[in-house]
Amino acid sequence: MSEHVSKAGIELSRVRQLWHLLEPLHAVLYYAPEAFEEAATLGFATEERWPSYFPYRAAPLGTAGSERVASAFYSFSPRMVAEHIDPAWKAASPEEVLKARTRAIDRAYRALFGDRVDSPELTEAAALARRAAEAANTAGRPLAAANAELPWPDAPHLQLWHAATILREHRGDGHLAALLVAGLDPVEALVSFAATGAASVERFESRGWSTEEWTAARERLTARGLVDADGRATQAGRDLRHRVEQHTDELAAAPWRILGASATDRLADLLGDYWVAVLSSGLLPSESTLGIGKV
Repeated sequence: MSEHVSKAGIELSRVRQLWHLLEPLHAVLYYAPEAFEEAATLGFATEERWPSYFPYRAAPLGTAGSERVASAFYSFSPRMVAEHIDPAWKAASPEEVLKARTRAIDRAYRALFGDRVDSPELTEAAALARRAAEAANTAGRPLAAANAELPWPDAPHLQLWHAATILREHRGDGHLAALLVAGLDPVEALVSFAATGAASVERFESRGWSTEEWTAARERLTARGLVDADGRATQAGRDLRHRVEQHTDELAAAPWRILGASATDRLADLLGDYWVAVLSSGLLPSESTLGIGKV
């Protein structure tokens, strides 16, 4: 079987493309001014994105403590998670945060898409994305399951965001499984990815690990022959990261197989305009720790 076709019988390049198209639609929540405004009404600081990022993303888990959130988020330093999660539920309940993020996406999408928020094309895209999201098996995927358990909103544009969120967390949960199989702990996952040039080291260091922890992880990877003395990935390191990304694609493929090739192709076509609108807004950073466009 070709490495480019998943066990689910769909081209892995298509699985990767749908992630690239849907991820920005989800990520708007963490950067849109409307999201910061809603977070401020709950009492969260908005000088940087982290005080709202952690409760917005973790709220579907309920009043989860920092250890559980750090486990689900994986690559963030537990200290950084605790800094933002420990006080979060004292400022607002998860239920209040969920309502705020719905208001934030409603406002942000209306600002980004204008009249297209009510278009037949967006309604069709939302219906297709929902079908894929509802087909996602959430066993062993805590963030996907937590979001899938939430009620579906009525408005098509909110359904599109909710579907994008379930699908990206479904993929993300699978990615953590792939990292575990590869023997990469949370900080090693970042160091090994940075070593491939997926993003700048400074971008990866924003996840809160100390210089000592970063250096120790690099030394462990060097001992395994995955990173050289200059911090660059060796061929073995690149091969390992390639297997991680391929495994992630394979684990993310099932919803698209169930949706079917024709409907998946149609969704990809429909999402293009909205993807462009988000990227051209300038809200999202030019590089991220996800390595989109580089893996």
